[in-house]
Amino acid sequence: MSERPTYEVPAATPGATPNTQWLRVAPALFLLLWSGGFVFLKLGLRHADPLTFLALRYACVVGLLIVPCLWIRPAFPPGIKPWLHLGMVGLLIQAGYFSFTYLSLKHGMSAGAVALVTSQQPILIGLLAPAIAGERVDRVRWLGLALGVTGAVIVITSRSSIDVATPAGLIFALLALLAMTGGTLWEKRFGTTVHPVASNLVQYAVGLVVTAPLAYALEPMHVAWTPELFGSLAYLVIGNSIIAISLLLAMIRHGEASRVSALFFLVPPMTAVVAFAVLGESIPLAAWPGMAMAAIGLYLVMGRRS
Repeated sequence: MSERPTYEVPAATPGATPNTQWLRVAPALFLLLWSGGFVFLKLGLRHADPLTFLALRYACVVGLLIVPCLWIRPAFPPGIKPWLHLGMVGLLIQAGYFSFTYLSLKHGMSAGAVALVTSQQPILIGLLAPAIAGERVDRVRWLGLALGVTGAVIVITSRSSIDVATPAGLIFALLALLAMTGGTLWEKRFGTTVHPVASNLVQYAVGLVVTAPLAYALEPMHVAWTPELFGSLAYLVIGNSIIAISLLLAMIRHGEASRVSALFFLVPPMTAVVAFAVLGESIPLAAWPGMAMAAIGLYLVMGRRS
């Protein structure tokens, strides 16, 4: 009988072996895939209720991963603690962040207002990372964080209306911010090296267990099965849920949480570019200085190591 293959991610060292070269391209690939997800999500929500669409997305991810998991038979971590850590990251990011974001939109928050709240994540990570993850955030990195968040705010406000219709919508947006921040720091502090197929299967199963009952309780679960829905679902399942999230969690484990979270500064500018290419949405003139500031801020943060 053949032995089960084990999976180990090599440590990211300056001396870049061939097995760590992927870390060089991971930030750019993550940014492209994650930013494109917002555009394809907008397409999908034209044809399905928000939480229903999220539960459907997670069901597709779980169904897609079961077959390779049975085929590869990856080595699962021994003991209960690694499973609990995997489940907690899935609860915070897959169930918490995305569900709270969708609930915020459902309760009247505009997309721009939600983006404005959640764009503060790198600042929150910078404040909490020294105590939770043992990271040192120096003055140059704080300058980069300040420039990055200012640039992101400029891009968001120039492209979207900032409407807060109800207190519940704002509360859900703040909970989304806290969930993503908590998931990032939890992965950095307790992240376990597990085969990505096994890791994703556990985390998205947790997300499905939470979002499906929410969709059933809060929505009529309307879905219009159109080609546009299938295209949106395919991108979000493969590009966003499987590849982008795997890259994000791997970068957090091998880098510093404050540096990796700074990538989110460039999500609003990159989303604007993808929306221009895919949906034909114009980029306001006022957004360009914000894009430049976000890029400079990211450079200052990513170029500094504690």
